[in-house]
Amino acid sequence: MGARQDPASQDPFDAGAGGILRQPKAVWATAGASVVAFMGIGLVDPILPSIASGLNATASQVSLLFTSYFLITAIAMLVTGFVSSRIGGKKTLLLGLTLVVVFAGLAGTSGSVDELVGFRAGWGLGNALFVSTALAVIVGAAAGGSAAAILLYESALGLGMACGPLLGALLGDASWRYPFFGTAFLMAIGFLCITVFLKEQPKPARKTSLLDPIRALGHGGLASAAGSAFFYNYTFFTVLAFTPFVLDMTPYKSGAVFFAWGVLLAVFSVIVAPRLQARFGSLKVLGGSLVLLAADVLVLGYGNHTAAVVCTILSGAFIGVNNTVYTELALGVSDAPRPVASAGYNFVRWFAAAAAPYFAPKIEEWTDIHIPFVVAAVTALLGALVVVVRRKALTLPHSRLRSSGGTPMAEELEPRHATGDSVAVFVN
Repeated sequence: MGARQDPASQDPFDAGAGGILRQPKAVWATAGASVVAFMGIGLVDPILPSIASGLNATASQVSLLFTSYFLITAIAMLVTGFVSSRIGGKKTLLLGLTLVVVFAGLAGTSGSVDELVGFRAGWGLGNALFVSTALAVIVGAAAGGSAAAILLYESALGLGMACGPLLGALLGDASWRYPFFGTAFLMAIGFLCITVFLKEQPKPARKTSLLDPIRALGHGGLASAAGSAFFYNYTFFTVLAFTPFVLDMTPYKSGAVFFAWGVLLAVFSVIVAPRLQARFGSLKVLGGSLVLLAADVLVLGYGNHTAAVVCTILSGAFIGVNNTVYTELALGVSDAPRPVASAGYNFVRWFAAAAAPYFAPKIEEWTDIHIPFVVAAVTALLGALVVVVRRKALTLPHSRLRSSGGTPMAEELEPRHATGDSVAVFVN
């Protein structure tokens, strides 16, 4: 069985076709701000123990920095399409950036963990408005077609996830407050660049209502993708939010570990995952990757310190593959407009990202340090089980595949890469 080809899958690095590197300034401005936006997610990883020490807080209290951030992000997914379809992409980006600048700056001034958690919630709202709009803006302004635009966006995501812990370590070694001030400064630069270089994008012909994403989840395929991603995200954010306490390293060492983790995430998301999909099919790749991730977190939880470091870094590879496949499933499996499908999918899965940082340290308090990783392994396996049981619902209808430029296969009809009407399905 040969690799599938479609018109949107030309080499995005081909300079003659526009290519990823030959983009307007508006695209680079948006992509640059996207890097910083994604940096904000892993920024606090290497400084979680420092924050706990500086604010006299427990691990479970500090983990609420992730919970408040992603809880607001989940709820905001119902709002972002409503807002951007009314005020336009550029204004939505600038509104999101403004909120991030304000609340990231305020986070650096926090006098208690409760204040910091509250400011992270406001930061989450700003980030949701920004990242849910950035891909649509990049696709609309990019040269070289949607393939180059999506690859540029995914590269920005990977770079941000890799550099966030590194920036957090470098600035956080002096004070846990500095990474927050640094993020506010970088996002302010992004605000200025987008203001100057990005022209307003055309508004959608149809305005999105607050309930459209919920209605989209009535489709069995999209609901199945969201349900599987919910379990997967619990595993993902157990690794991201709880592991720093297990590793118990200095900010520099922890930052280096999560930088290596982010590099693997970026490489496997952008380069490896599409090749595996072309060879084996999306659902087989996703199911296998989830099982391997489950095994990885078990070793992380029960191995010695060296094994924990190695498995933390290695988990980035499986997470990168999963992110790419889940993105394509969410954007292609239903007949809903992709921005609406994306919002519904994110609304479900981000609740797990909010739950994991809260429950993992609680489970440790109730049991021991190993059990949170057992739970994370089980949730990864549950995600794989949903993929297996709901395989038929997760395949792409003939009409949807043809409309995406693909060619139906006798063996399997699975989603293709997202096309130009996509919006971000972050992380992915």
